[in-house]
Amino acid sequence: MGKSDKIVEKGFAYVRNTKLDYKFGAHVHTEGGIYSSVIHAMNIGANSFALFLKSPRRWVSPALSDEDATKFKEFCKRFKYNPRTDILPHGSYFINLANPDKAKQKQSVDCLIDDLERCEKLDIGLYNFHPGSSLGSDKEEALQSLADNINTAIERTKFVRIVVENMAGHGNLVGSNLDDLSAILGMVKNKDRLGFCIDTCHTFAAGYDIREEEGWNKFWDEFEEKVGLEHLSSLHLNDSKAPLGANRDLHQRIGWGFLGLESFRLLANDERLKGIPLVLEVPNGGDNVVPYGEDIKLLEWLEGKGKEEIVEKSEELQKLGEKERKEQQGKFDKKRSKGRGGSRKRVKPNRADERSE
Repeated sequence: MGKSDKIVEKGFAYVRNTKLDYKFGAHVHTEGGIYSSVIHAMNIGANSFALFLKSPRRWVSPALSDEDATKFKEFCKRFKYNPRTDILPHGSYFINLANPDKAKQKQSVDCLIDDLERCEKLDIGLYNFHPGSSLGSDKEEALQSLADNINTAIERTKFVRIVVENMAGHGNLVGSNLDDLSAILGMVKNKDRLGFCIDTCHTFAAGYDIREEEGWNKFWDEFEEKVGLEHLSSLHLNDSKAPLGANRDLHQRIGWGFLGLESFRLLANDERLKGIPLVLEVPNGGDNVVPYGEDIKLLEWLEGKGKEEIVEKSEELQKLGEKERKEQQGKFDKKRSKGRGGSRKRVKPNRADERSE
């Protein structure tokens, strides 16, 4: 990955390789108008992308203008992005369809439907959001409320597929394990319009060890059994600053964290993941295209590579994240020690960590 990968072509910083089967991309900003997201995606060489349709930290936002929607669709056509399959908007952080408070549930549903209507105005076919929290109420009832509200949203919209993201398992969050995802699927009436987004960091944080081939395949075999690959709509590609089972949603750059590069090599060579958005979420460099552009090229480089071929690159990246891993490992060990009355059992680190200690 030398200078040849950073050739400026037609004004874009990174060359987009449209011949790949894996749609690696990133979450891009919309500064300059929602249609500018397409240009930002091109600038990092993305074959898929995520964006916010409106401010993720406000309940109500200005309406999407007809002019902006038309420009967005024109840009998608011009730069050959299929908005039905290549674009994955991220929902508002405020939405909690599992909230036991009915008034607050309604507020979340209204916000969700507004997002879905924006998707359909832009001809976007996928929409990703966090399933929410029970806030200490009965978990089964929370899952039922979540599914009921998804049913309402589907009934009030036309075609967009609602994509529920798995979570890291912190506190009262729902959707942190495959049984939760299976339960949600079972309660949604129109299953064709429900999908799931698997976040690699969240998966690892929730206790699924996907660092090596055996664990990687075990997870996806369980997903197929309990959910079904036909409902896999996308992945969020994040390494983890925190160790396995920490229940911490701490995203890290690819290869820098506890997951390590091997997990992403497995991902970049897994036939099950072809043709869906595979979206980086960190680092959000804003106008600095280099971090996203470099990590997309890294992921593309992994395609076709064997385990032994990435050892040198893996060690290089592990060194870059070593300080943060040690810091988070210390916090995790301290928390576990307190929780077990002083007993202390260290989670197995990556081999690169063992070498550095």
